[in-house]
Amino acid sequence: MFRKFAVAGVASLLLTTSVLADGHSKDIVDTAVGAGSFATLVAAVQAAELVETLKGDGPFTVFAPTDEAFAALPEGTVENLLKPENKDQLVAILTYHVVPGKVMSGDLSDDMTAATVQGGDITIDLDNGVMVNDANVVQADIEAENGVIHVIDKVILPAS
Repeated sequence: MFRKFAVAGVASLLLTTSVLADGHSKDIVDTAVGAGSFATLVAAVQAAELVETLKGDGPFTVFAPTDEAFAALPEGTVENLLKPENKDQLVAILTYHVVPGKVMSGDLSDDMTAATVQGGDITIDLDNGVMVNDANVVQADIEAENGVIHVIDKVILPAS
C-alpha cells in the first residue's frame, strides 16, 4: 500500500554532520535528536513507546529515515500512524528499521539479508551505492554509544 513513495531529497547530509562532531558519547535517540533532521522519526519513536528501548544497552543498527523521507509518504500517513489505535502498525514499521547488533558499512556485502527486530528481513544492495531494500543510504556509520545509525532517504516497510 505504501510502497509507491516518491524519492526523497538528500538535504539531510548537511544536517547530519553535526552528529559526527560529538563523537559517539550519546545514545541512538539523543544522537537522532541532536542531528536535527529526524524530528518525525523521534516523534514516531515516542508515540510507539520505543524511546527507552533505543536508549538501552543495544547495540542497535538503525536505518533512520529523514524528515524528508517521512514527508514523501502519502498525505496523512504519518498522522494516521501516530494515532494511539495504530500503535502496533507504527511499532512494526519502526522496528523494521532496526537490526540487532552494530553493523558498520564495512560489514556489508552485496545482496546480504539481515533480520530486523520486527522479524522481517531487509536486503542490502551495493550495486549502485548502498541501498537497504529500496532506500538509499545517504549517510553511513554515525556512531552512538549503543550502536550505529545509517541515514536513509525513504521509509522502508515490512511485507504485510
